[in-house]
Amino acid sequence: MAQTSMLHVRIDDEVKSQATVALTAMGLSVSDAVRLFLKRVVSDQAFPLELKVPNAETRAAIEESRKMMKLRTARFQTADALINDLEKTASR
Repeated sequence: MAQTSMLHVRIDDEVKSQATVALTAMGLSVSDAVRLFLKRVVSDQAFPLELKVPNAETRAAIEESRKMMKLRTARFQTADALINDLEKTASR
């Protein structure tokens, strides 16, 4: 058997708790998931998730949505009202 070593990772308690619940439902422990993640890194020689830096347009949209959420604007009663507003905004 291969020699093993201990890996210590700091994570928010709530994130750890929620991840433990989700992984347990999949039949995995947190240690199993970390081991699986690291084995994929070794096997693929790449990060196993797609990471992207948002472009200027995406960053602007993110900022706009944060402002809207903060101000609690752009609330719609129906999906049709939302779509109509989106179509009006897109045609400007």
